[in-house]
Order: sequence, then C-alpha cells, then structure tokens
Amino acid sequence: MAIWLTEASKVIVQGMTGSEGSKHTARMLRAGTTIVGGVNARKAGQIATYEGRDLPVFGTVAEAMTETGADVSVVFVPPRFTKDAVVEAIDAEIPLCVVITEGIPVHDSTWFWAHAVATGDKTRIIGPNCPGIASPGKSNAGIIPADITTPGRIGLVSKSGTLTYQMMYELRDVGFSTCVGIGGDPVIGTTHIDALTAFQADPETDAVVMIGEIGGDAEERAAAYIEEHVTKPVVGYVAGFTAPEGKTMGHAGAIVSGSTGTAQAKKDALEKVGVRVGKTPSETARLMREIMRSRD
Repeated sequence: MAIWLTEASKVIVQGMTGSEGSKHTARMLRAGTTIVGGVNARKAGQIATYEGRDLPVFGTVAEAMTETGADVSVVFVPPRFTKDAVVEAIDAEIPLCVVITEGIPVHDSTWFWAHAVATGDKTRIIGPNCPGIASPGKSNAGIIPADITTPGRIGLVSKSGTLTYQMMYELRDVGFSTCVGIGGDPVIGTTHIDALTAFQADPETDAVVMIGEIGGDAEERAAAYIEEHVTKPVVGYVAGFTAPEGKTMGHAGAIVSGSTGTAQAKKDALEKVGVRVGKTPSETARLMREIMRSRD
C-alpha cells in the first residue's frame, strides 16, 4: 500500500505546458505516473505530447476531473498565479493537490489553506514549496527523482527536499512505502502529524523517518502526537544545529528566534518520547536500518 498516492491515482498538471510543467510532466510519465491531462485556460482544447503520450489540455480543474476522473493535481504555476490555481483545485474538490511552486507570499498560502478548511477539508494540500510525494514503484507526483530508491516498508515525511532525496538514496536497499516532502514554508497544507497519522494507519508501513529543521514548533507538536498516538518506530533528524539566530536558513520558515525553534529543542522533544534522532542524515539512515533488520 501507500498513503495518498497509489498506482490507481490519476494525475493532472496545472501549468503542464509551461517550462517547468513540461519538464516534470515528462519525468513523471517516465516514472510510471498515470497523468491524464493538464490545465491551462489559455490553451484549453489543445493536445500536448510528452514521452509519446498525447495529453489533453483543459480549461479548468473541474473540467479535467469530469473528463478524466483525475483525483490528484500537481501545481507548476508561477507564484503570482498559484493562489488562484490552488483555489480552483479546492473548489473542484480534487482529493489531493500537490503545490510545488516556491516563493508564494505567505498571505496567499494562508488564504488558500483557510479556504480549504472553510469548504470542508475535501482537498488535501501538500506544500507549497515542496518536492511532492512519491510512492516508489507506484506513482510520483512532483519533482522527487524516481530512480534513487526502491519500494519497501518505510514511510518518510520531510520538510527538506534535498534531505528527502538523500534519505531515500541512503535507505534504497530497504525501500519506502511513500515519501512525502511537506515543504518548509511558514504555512503548509500537510504537516508531520498528518503524515504520521496516515503512516500509522497504513498496514504496509512498518516504521517512519521524520525529517525536520529549525524554526517553528512543528517537530515539538509531532513529538507530543507520537507519544499519544504512534506505536510504530520513528527515527528523526533535525537540520540546522549550526544555524545562527535570526537568520533564515534555506526555507522561509527555517529561522531561530531566541530559544524558539532551535534544533536542540526539537531533538530533545523527540528523544523524550522515544524517537531516536540521528546527528547526521547518514546516522539517521543507519538507525532506521537497524530497526528494520530487527523486524526481519
């Protein structure tokens, strides 16, 4: 099994005919993703060809869903248009919307997240500013490389795109059920807790790697949730131990203010509830490999 994205998922790409959308549509197709069309109001009715596949371009997400049965949208839309694109996906009630775009104003992200909640939480938003979601051997929605790991029984949730890739590669011999890059912006749609909940419920995920970073209190809240609700082994890594106070590091949300949001505080919170936390990504992978071997 996998969480949220499976071999049965039918994917549309908002912004498919743009430069990034085109490149990654072709890459997702090569990864085995079932892409059924794209959305671009200015090119509605056209056919775009990628990897030998003719894909229809629709004027709206609602039209694409009606015509194709799509249940996942991947958003490759420039930042100034992303709010409208995500709101359109929410209004069409697509079950999963993966927002790859970075540089979206926090106000816009807050607005479309609040809109999703106000309209009944019928659309799960992953991102923005994230690498997407991949269920190896099944489907790949976003920009996560498809050839760096194998199918297996580890779940991965990560704020960092590059650390997502590194962990997938380091544990390629063990493999993953689903890898979710949730993004590191101050406002995101899917949290560590959301992914932990789904992995806990997935019978084919045996253990979870959780990657966090400085800034905010998401990891501390995840630790409290793990203590109460997660029975599967969790291994953690927190990026940013050497980050200077008051300087944003990498992501817009990765900033330490006083004693708030430090890597050490997050590490302490996780270890307090029994999560083994690696000092480096490679040590984190080793800790998870030990857990998986002990289950064989």
